[in-house]
Formats: sequence, structure tokens, C-alpha cells
Amino acid sequence: MGLTPRPLCETTAPHLHSIAGMSTLPATILSSWLGASGITNVSATPSDRKLVVLFLRGAMDGASLIVPFGDDEYHNHRRTIGLGTPKSGLIDLDGFYGLHPAAATLKPWYSKGKLAAIHAIGSMDQTRSHFEAMATMERGAEGQAQELSSGWLARALHATQPATPSPLRAVTFGSLLPDTLRGAPSPSVIRTINDVKLGGSKALRGIIKQLYEAGDTAAHASGLAALRVLDAMDKVNPDAYVPAAGATYPTSPTGESLRQAALLLKANVGATSVFLDSTGWDSHVTQGTSSGYLAGLFTDLAGALDAFVTDIGPMLEKTTIVVMTEFGRRIPENSALGTDHGRAGAWLVLGNGVTGGKVHAEWPGLKTEQLDGPGDLRVTTDYRNVLLEISQLVFGQAITSSALFPGLVYKPSGVFPKALT
Repeated sequence: MGLTPRPLCETTAPHLHSIAGMSTLPATILSSWLGASGITNVSATPSDRKLVVLFLRGAMDGASLIVPFGDDEYHNHRRTIGLGTPKSGLIDLDGFYGLHPAAATLKPWYSKGKLAAIHAIGSMDQTRSHFEAMATMERGAEGQAQELSSGWLARALHATQPATPSPLRAVTFGSLLPDTLRGAPSPSVIRTINDVKLGGSKALRGIIKQLYEAGDTAAHASGLAALRVLDAMDKVNPDAYVPAAGATYPTSPTGESLRQAALLLKANVGATSVFLDSTGWDSHVTQGTSSGYLAGLFTDLAGALDAFVTDIGPMLEKTTIVVMTEFGRRIPENSALGTDHGRAGAWLVLGNGVTGGKVHAEWPGLKTEQLDGPGDLRVTTDYRNVLLEISQLVFGQAITSSALFPGLVYKPSGVFPKALT
């Protein structure tokens, strides 16, 4: 792409924690897999349903990706960097919202009803701090005051843990464990699929297999399950992988992460949840309009998502993809032709169960008196409602709002055709 991701404007990252040794398989991932048995099955998980979470770190400007051009105040607030005129190339979605032209590859999925946008979504966190907002959202909290030690996805995985889960049931690509998966049963943190290789001679593999065939305990069953996954993964070569249906992934970190995620899901090794990061979304300075820095990120994001859903083909009917960010940007542009930290933003949801072809929002308006604080889009959709619905869709309705998001008063988001509980 030729883009250099901009660093976040804060210097520490408490939302991520290093887990030394988990980036390579033979030492600790294998031992973790082999010791992961014995967890009681709480409820059955629909094993053929998949969840992919893509977190845009740095606060993506939702008002530039999904532009509320039908609100006259938008044009008053963004006289220099705003879109919405014929010259901008904005893609009209419904007469009020438009898609940024750099994300044009997403429009066909929207038209097919496979893609929905959610606007004015966010948490009750008022800090406007990247890392506090990320920590709030990844833990599934209302705000910083609510203390939750585990991640929302970790709690969903715990509540639906099968008796003998796949060692690759929950995977994140990278070298750090995100808070979203903190507390999950044996999450796998890998840099690339090539890390999921046992290695060693055929004789050594035979000896290991014999050890786990020698007993009938849960530990033996877990060990054999892990070895079966490793045998399957040995046949997967990401370097030689050819995506299906002519899909072409961008040669960027986001494109490569989604390419590896598609390969993992298609390998049929029991992967249920994949968590991915995309960085560089902090656009305080010269973010651009229909072209420029932010447009480059939109092109990359849209191209990677388009390639992914094309690549997985029929699996999209059983796969849900959520693209989230910690908060949005301020509505008025700043003096550096960028946007500062705000409150509500925009998310994307694709695939299984989605009421697509629509921008879901209780639009709060952009008049000065309708904005939050110093000029932010007001939050009208609590992000936890959307994540609850996605969790119940993927893992089953045995998951309750009180277990997953304590204190949440559930309100249907409209993103899914059937209200959940």
C-alpha cells in the first residue's frame, strides 16, 4: 500500500499483554493444548458457525467511512475534509448515508444484503483515551468504572466450551494476547499458520501418539485431539495457498491476517473464533478526503474484507465478521485537517444472520446542541447489544446477557432479523 501506520497518540498499551513463548508451537502451545482437557461442557456450541473479529485500533473515523451526507450540519462541520458532493465520488447507500469511494469494493456485498453498517455505536466510556476505551470494549464493560477481569469473547467461549474442544478453537494472529480473549480456555496466539507445526521425526511423532493412546482419561483424549489437529495443519502451506474464486488480498498486515484467517477456517480444524488487529487509524493530521491517508486505509480494509468473503465462499453463510473500533472521531474537523478523539463511531457486520443492505442507526443529529461534549457524535447504540447478538448467533442462545455483559439492559440493535435475549 505504501502507507506507514501512524502510532497512537498515547505511549502505553495496557490492553495487550505479552505472553512469552506462545508464538511458537512446540514449547508452550502444545503443552497448553495437551493440558486443556477436563473442562465441563456447559452448553452445546454450533461447531459449524464461525466468528471473525477485526479490531481497528486507533479510532476509525466512522463519519468518513459511512458519511451522513443527508445531515446538512455534516457539511458545516467538515468544510475542508468532508465528502458528499458529486465531485467526491461518494457512493449513495440510502439517500442519507454514503460509502467512502475508497471502500467501493464493499458496495456489492451491501447490495446483496450480506453487509450492514452500524452508526452512532460505542461505549459509555467518557475518557476519549485509546487504551482505556479499548480496555472497556474488549472486556465488554459499560465503562471504566465497571471492573471485569476477562474479555467478552473469553466469557462466550467459556460458557459454550465442549468437552473436547479443538486446540485451535480460539486463535489470534500476532504475538500478544488481546484483552478480548483474556481468560478464554486455551487461546492460541500465533504469528502465522506456519507456527502451528509440531516438527520432529516421524518416529518421535509415533512415540508421542503412543503415549496418548495408552490411556482413556480426558488428558489422553485431549492429547490425541491436539495431535490430529497438528497432523491436519502439517498439510496446510500458507506460502503456497491460492485463494478461491480469484480473490486477491492486499499485501498489507490486514490483508495477510485475513488471508491466514481464511486458510485456517477452510482447514476444518475446529477453529470457531479468530481475532485480528488492524492499526494506524488515529487520524489527527491530514486525513484527506476522497484520497489521502485515510482513503488508503479504507481501500486496504475494503479490499481485504472483499477478498476474505470471496475466498471463503459458501462458508460465509455460517460465518459472521464484525469490524469494530474503540470510538469514533470528533465531528468538526481540526486545524490540522484531521479529526480528534470522539465518542460514537461506525462498525461493519458481514455474513451469517445479518440484516444487510442497511445502515442501522438511531441518528442523534449533528447540530451543536445534539453533539456530545466538545463536538462528538452521541452514542445511541450500546456496542454490547450488538456483541451479545453476535455471540448468541455464533455460540447459541444459551448465552445470557447477564453472563456475558453484566448490567446490560438489552435492547435489540436491528442488525439481526430476530431479537435475541
